[in-house]
Amino acid sequence: MAEFDYDFYVIGGGSGGVRAARFAAGRYGAKVGLAEEGRMGGTCVNVGCIPKKLFAYASHLAEDFEDAAGFGWTVGPRSFDLAALVASKDKEIARLNGIYDRVLTGAGVEVHHARARVVDPHTVDVSGRSVTAKYILVATGGWPVVPDLPGREHAITSNEAFYLPELPKRVAVVGGGYIAAEFAGIFAGMGAATTQIYRGPLFLRGFDDDVRRHLAEEMTKKHVDLRFSTEVTKIGKGPAGLTLTLGDGSSLEVDQVMYATGRAPNSRGIGLEEAGVKLADNGAVVVDDHFMTSVASIFAIGDVIDRIQLTPVALAEGMAVTRTLFGGVPATADYTNVPTAVFSYPNIGTVGLTEAGARARHGKLRIYRSTFTPLRHTLSGRPEKTLMKLVVEDSTDRVLGVHMVGPEAGEIVQGLAVAIKAGATKAVFDATIGIHPTAAEEFVTMREPVAEPAPLPAAAQ
Repeated sequence: MAEFDYDFYVIGGGSGGVRAARFAAGRYGAKVGLAEEGRMGGTCVNVGCIPKKLFAYASHLAEDFEDAAGFGWTVGPRSFDLAALVASKDKEIARLNGIYDRVLTGAGVEVHHARARVVDPHTVDVSGRSVTAKYILVATGGWPVVPDLPGREHAITSNEAFYLPELPKRVAVVGGGYIAAEFAGIFAGMGAATTQIYRGPLFLRGFDDDVRRHLAEEMTKKHVDLRFSTEVTKIGKGPAGLTLTLGDGSSLEVDQVMYATGRAPNSRGIGLEEAGVKLADNGAVVVDDHFMTSVASIFAIGDVIDRIQLTPVALAEGMAVTRTLFGGVPATADYTNVPTAVFSYPNIGTVGLTEAGARARHGKLRIYRSTFTPLRHTLSGRPEKTLMKLVVEDSTDRVLGVHMVGPEAGEIVQGLAVAIKAGATKAVFDATIGIHPTAAEEFVTMREPVAEPAPLPAAAQ
């Protein structure tokens, strides 16, 4: 008899766990089991990337209707029904849930729709049934956290925001990360009076400073009330809605408050510590370069290890684990020059180093920056501006960072990420013929470096 029930047992049916299970079974012939207590696809499919972008599309249609007049179209009476959007979204998510199930079973993975808990280095309890595995992979993701303040029970997170029965007339979004910026744009675009509250002097810490400044200006144009250097100290509920008490003693009346102030790794209560797996202070599972935990037979990937919380990164980590364990080649994930997008309005696309990060590592730089009105808005009359920026190492001419704020920024920067990964120089950008008329061509036509802007205050960095 085999020593173990499975070669590989995966806890968590999100993107990373599914990819690892599928390839371990389908490509390497391992006997694989996977447990997921919720719906297949994890955060990304159910309450993250996919529904968020669908909501973002919906919110932007309001501007599209308004812009149509500049192009000769007459648009009649219109209204927005959040419940109809939620129903359409749910139908698509259910379809994706089914695809994930079929992909796994088609690869030969045994799927258990059940809660799983690690018992020891080779044993997993699956809803009361004990199974053994040579290797265990923890891919349980993360969960949004609401800080401990009076009235926190009245707040929702992004999880609940995807299931609201109707659009609140007045919304406050608390937080300064990309989820907060995205939902502030979504609610405002749908027609809610929206306030974004952030305790720091400028949101999107970690992004390029020009990007942060530019998006703040554009969101203000789109009627998002940005309240920086502001904290909520209390949430009260009354007959007229919610009252947020702010740090300066003032108050804000809203119908809904959404917190996007961080996510915690889903590592507690699943037996990891009892099995000897080391956790960081924030609950992240501690792993080495090959995603092995402090217990040699237990591995972890994705948001639960809290490295880079992006679906494509979890996929790469899952592939690395399967190659290491079953492909005979120790593998890891490359975290350099990971491109990302923020589906704010307008969108952000970025890859490589920020100007501040590049200056700290590489010294003298050349900065190329362009701000312009997209061609579409020369007829719509909308005051939106697009920002594009290149960060170039002066001594080598290598492009270290590409940053954009504007329509389809993610689509544009994805292609440029290949160039950055390949080590392209500014001379290569200059020698590339642009596609005209597009916004993207601006990245290959910027010729003159710009003077450095005033640095951000230390508190905003």
